[in-house]
Amino acid sequence: MDYRQLGSSGLRVPALSFGTATFGGTGPLFGAWGRSDETEARRLVDVCLEAGVTMFDTADVYSNGASEAVLGAAIKGRRDAVLISTKTGLPMGDGPQDWGASRARLIGAVEASLRRLGTDHVDLLQLHAFDAFTPAEEVMGTLDTLIVAGKVRYAGVSNYPGWQLMKAQGIADRNGWPRLVAHQVYYSLIGRAYEADLMPLGADQGVGALVWSPLGWGRLTGRIGRDRPIPAGSRLHDTEQFAPPVEAEQLYRVIDALEAVAAETRKSVPQVAINWLLRRPTVASVIIGARNEAQLRDNLGAVGWALSPEQVAVLDAASAILPPYPHTPYHQQEGFARLNPPLV
Repeated sequence: MDYRQLGSSGLRVPALSFGTATFGGTGPLFGAWGRSDETEARRLVDVCLEAGVTMFDTADVYSNGASEAVLGAAIKGRRDAVLISTKTGLPMGDGPQDWGASRARLIGAVEASLRRLGTDHVDLLQLHAFDAFTPAEEVMGTLDTLIVAGKVRYAGVSNYPGWQLMKAQGIADRNGWPRLVAHQVYYSLIGRAYEADLMPLGADQGVGALVWSPLGWGRLTGRIGRDRPIPAGSRLHDTEQFAPPVEAEQLYRVIDALEAVAAETRKSVPQVAINWLLRRPTVASVIIGARNEAQLRDNLGAVGWALSPEQVAVLDAASAILPPYPHTPYHQQEGFARLNPPLV
């Protein structure tokens, strides 16, 4: 397993991390993703550690805390061998302190997560979503308090607007508080919007990307194609309403390219899709998820080899999209492009 620095921090993370939203899954969304109990979760953790996947990502909102509790049980006795990444901020109830990133909410949420996880600290805490109601100074000051107390080692965000992430960095610098070092983002061959603003911001500010849903919400598993509709039993039947949108023709164009490259490399479609992501600027770790050991082992096959430049070009061309204004002219007009060359 390759290990990379997380942004500009000293934390080294594996190129692949394991997402535990399938642990203890309940409800229409998380239950459709997976329902791994403690026994199965322990086995998946075993497989991950054997492969060098040492970081496990969860969130308090995953099945109302069940994911954290099952993960805590699965790593019991080997806490020093793993990195724990969790998230908070999304609603956990209807009460006034059950959502957001206020000082009271963050401190209480971290304490609750630590109890469920059975540990005294988390290695990375990420704000799951931007809270427009809480001043950024309060948020960053609270993260500093948690880090100084030793309950959190590093802080990051997830699904954040670029300007709010940049504002948070400025506040941290002005007050001498720890900067954000991670941004957990949606990024895939059928979802490249991350590249327009957030990738350049990450490169400039030392914020590493932790990629969620690298297979485009289960659409790039190799089971769907132009002549292959969503199969029976796919989670997409129950969860597509929550998925990042993609036009059908774009999806099939990418799948066609993936299948061609997979045939050349003798790798699976998911392995090719994940390997492409691992080559992208600012990507520190790609979060893989699996409902069973077979899926996990297939995803682990995404590392240890490299796509050729020609194969990357095929995937780039098939997945390319014209970003929205103000980025459009920088892709369409030579004069604009000369002033601002893309990272990729």
